[in-house]
Amino acid sequence: MRLRRTLLGYSQEKLGNAVGLTFQQIQKYERGANRIGAGRLYQFSQILDIPVSFFYDDMPGDASPHGPGLSEGDREPFDQEHFTQRETLKLIRAYYSIGNPEIRRRIYELTRSVAEIDDELTSMAELATD
Repeated sequence: MRLRRTLLGYSQEKLGNAVGLTFQQIQKYERGANRIGAGRLYQFSQILDIPVSFFYDDMPGDASPHGPGLSEGDREPFDQEHFTQRETLKLIRAYYSIGNPEIRRRIYELTRSVAEIDDELTSMAELATD
């Protein structure tokens, strides 16, 4: 919940006011000190504009399938840790502050291309050391 709240630029107080809670209660929810009921999760999902399933994305292994799904193939598991880093949050905010969708799309494509080149270079370096 903290991840999405932060990405949207909401304070704990603003989120709390939207659902009729104090910011202290939001803090307790985010720290895991208090459990969040299903109805409250639904409220948060509406305010934060995410599906309720977002809150279950990083469940422990026993709660998720043991093998990859049909579309997952050999992908590595998603590492959500990057989304809590300040650099990532700043990057996402800067990206979405670009008003022109064409410029945003080109930046996205550039970033993907650089990441692919980096992956290829890493693979080549690993092969060279084997």
